[in-house]
Amino acid sequence: MKIGVVTDVHGNLEALEAALQVMDTERVDVIWSLGDMIAMGPDSNAVMERLLDRGAHMISGNHEEAVLSLLAGYGHPESYAHTRPHHEWVARQLETRYADVLESLPRTMSVEMAGETVFGIHYHIPTDRRHAAIVEEPFHEILEPTLENMQRLYGTYEGEIVLFGHHHPVHLFEDDRKRYVNPGALGVAKDDLARFAILSEGETGIDLELKAVPYDKRTFLEKMERYDVPQRDVMLGLFY
Repeated sequence: MKIGVVTDVHGNLEALEAALQVMDTERVDVIWSLGDMIAMGPDSNAVMERLLDRGAHMISGNHEEAVLSLLAGYGHPESYAHTRPHHEWVARQLETRYADVLESLPRTMSVEMAGETVFGIHYHIPTDRRHAAIVEEPFHEILEPTLENMQRLYGTYEGEIVLFGHHHPVHLFEDDRKRYVNPGALGVAKDDLARFAILSEGETGIDLELKAVPYDKRTFLEKMERYDVPQRDVMLGLFY
């Protein structure tokens, strides 16, 4: 079995399409998407359509949950106040059928593969807050990518491989018990590369390959302007 792992697509259809082409060539059996499929980029609906067409297994991230909270009238996280105008725009654009799918998503998933357990989460949530609403801000603050920090966040999680996203750079750390893997944000980077991972069954366990493939960033940036994405100048300066 092969699993293609993406995270933080963030409405970037062009990056997703580039990754899917490689996954087709690699004959990936199933796709995991580790949250933040929507927002920031211009194509939240199209990204959801493609992932659902491919039967992707998805979990929710903080951007989905913030948008859904607005749609439900529950408010918006205080620490995300700077993103509220953008999230309100996404909420107005998001098709009901995709909002319904996102509302149904879990925060974690796992699978047994080649004698190991693979566990996925968007980012660390303390066990006692695993069911807290997004307005209660359950997601942990981002920590610098070091082995010590990964052990601190994920050391007690089930599984030999812990997959996550949220923090956009690639993370790959290993100790004598676990591998801690963030394949890097698929749809958010200063360069024009879409990042993801492929897990496959090897003779002695799970083989992990980190991928980075070019995508049509020019078209993506043109859409950001054409769709008049709110707060795009700030996002482009910080993330793209």
